[in-house]
Amino acid sequence: MTTETLTIARLGSGGDGIAEAPGGPVYVPFTLPGETVAVARVKNHGTVMSMSVASPERVEPPCAHFGPDGRNGTCGGCTLQHASDALYHDFKRGLVVNALKSKGLTPDVAPLVIARPGERRRVAFTARKTEKGMLLGFNQAGSHHIVSVDHCPIASDGIVSRLEDIRRVASAIATSSEAFRLTVLETATGLDLAFEGVKKVGDRERQAVTACILSLRGIARVSNDGEILIEPVKPEIDFAGVRVFPPAGGFTQATKPAEEAMADLVLDALGKARRVADLFAGSGTFALRIARKAKVHAVEGDEKAIKALDHAARNTQGLKPVTAERRDLFRRPLMASELKVYDAVVFDPPRAGAEDQCKELARSGVKTIVAVSCNPVSLARDLSILTAAGYRIRLVTPIDQFLWSAHVEAVAVLEKV
Repeated sequence: MTTETLTIARLGSGGDGIAEAPGGPVYVPFTLPGETVAVARVKNHGTVMSMSVASPERVEPPCAHFGPDGRNGTCGGCTLQHASDALYHDFKRGLVVNALKSKGLTPDVAPLVIARPGERRRVAFTARKTEKGMLLGFNQAGSHHIVSVDHCPIASDGIVSRLEDIRRVASAIATSSEAFRLTVLETATGLDLAFEGVKKVGDRERQAVTACILSLRGIARVSNDGEILIEPVKPEIDFAGVRVFPPAGGFTQATKPAEEAMADLVLDALGKARRVADLFAGSGTFALRIARKAKVHAVEGDEKAIKALDHAARNTQGLKPVTAERRDLFRRPLMASELKVYDAVVFDPPRAGAEDQCKELARSGVKTIVAVSCNPVSLARDLSILTAAGYRIRLVTPIDQFLWSAHVEAVAVLEKV
């Protein structure tokens, strides 16, 4: 380890400050462009020891768990609480702009749709039972140390106000001192607690969880690795007036405002399309909204998610016909010949993107394509496939729903030239 003074040149894609030094770039967390810092350096990683020049864009972090001086350690849930809104918003939009530029794409990129504190309805915690009690919080960046939290400015009040109750349930289900994951989703009927990685849950733990839940109010369901342990009431989410009962541990957009912003962009792009395919449809985030005005064929690989979508469509009046197909689009994408019957296609794949599916879309000639992505790099790759086949990118809109992190969503609208 060496100590040296560095000037931060820019922010990296992960949110760390980057300084150019002999031997290559050095990554320094919790720093901003223009700052001069003394760091303890190990290879290409620097830890701030002191700061002689601070950026005018530096602000006081709103959370006591954030940063190198955070309570009980540095919470790894956020990386950019120390940046001004202007710098942070430019950084988020820049992630999309730069990813597209790396593929030679320079479309119009709209201003960032911003996220606000207290909007997160879905939060993933790490938990571990210790002799002193239940740790519930977030892993410190780059380590397995859990920073226990008693508040969280990104999460909804419906989650933050129930942290002690959530700890009680986690303590009831824990079978050892090994760490496990807990995703909390706030729904219209109560909290949905989805545990992952709790090993050897037996009768004793099931009884303890049941007793705990019966003594509490506002917990709709508890599951472990997709198995429902107790469900006093079905968790319910609303997709523009369509009631959906999501599967245990199933994917849901992290914030309602971001979901609605994405849905508005999708619906606006579809215009008067009469037949639409929604690929990687999940439980119906877009498909059930689209069905208000067009026929929809929803395709999803997860059996429980597509069943939830189908059940919601069958039990909602006023929708156009919705067909649901379970299909692994990575192994068996819809072929160009199958896609030709649609006026428009929406696709919202996992982080890896939809390379093979895009190749079929490129050959299909579908008039309008809307790409929704949580990974600017894979989005840029997929859009380059489509533009090479004659599609024009009409607009790309970056959307923030993971506040103060380096994750950004985007919606891209393409049309066949």
